[in-house]
Amino acid sequence: MTPRFDLIGIAVSDMAASLAFYRRLGLTFPDGSEDQPHVETELPGGLRLALDTDEVIRSFHAGYRPSSDGGRVSLAFLCDSPAEVDSVFEELVGAGHHGELKPWDAVWGMRYAVVLDPDGNGVDLFARLPQAE
Repeated sequence: MTPRFDLIGIAVSDMAASLAFYRRLGLTFPDGSEDQPHVETELPGGLRLALDTDEVIRSFHAGYRPSSDGGRVSLAFLCDSPAEVDSVFEELVGAGHHGELKPWDAVWGMRYAVVLDPDGNGVDLFARLPQAE
């Protein structure tokens, strides 16, 4: 049997703040998840995204220490248009999240931007530029 990629896990320091961030990006989580130490949602294509609090990770890994210099995971969200990259970026930054890289037209033919989630993980927003389609 070959292992199958199934889950992306993110360690979070504040479950409520992380849920609010990812909900703004269209992900759905059960009501009341803010009080849970572990939360999952299914992503398009059947993959799952799991958020685990630092405390729950310490419950099975006593030596766990969150990174002090930001996250080590990057997620990318495909937008329908370059304009949507700009508007989602502005919405997230307007809600208080750190805009790491303002929207720009990348040499590989995409409109691209990066926002950091509440734990410093890079979240890429991108859309194909019209001439690249």
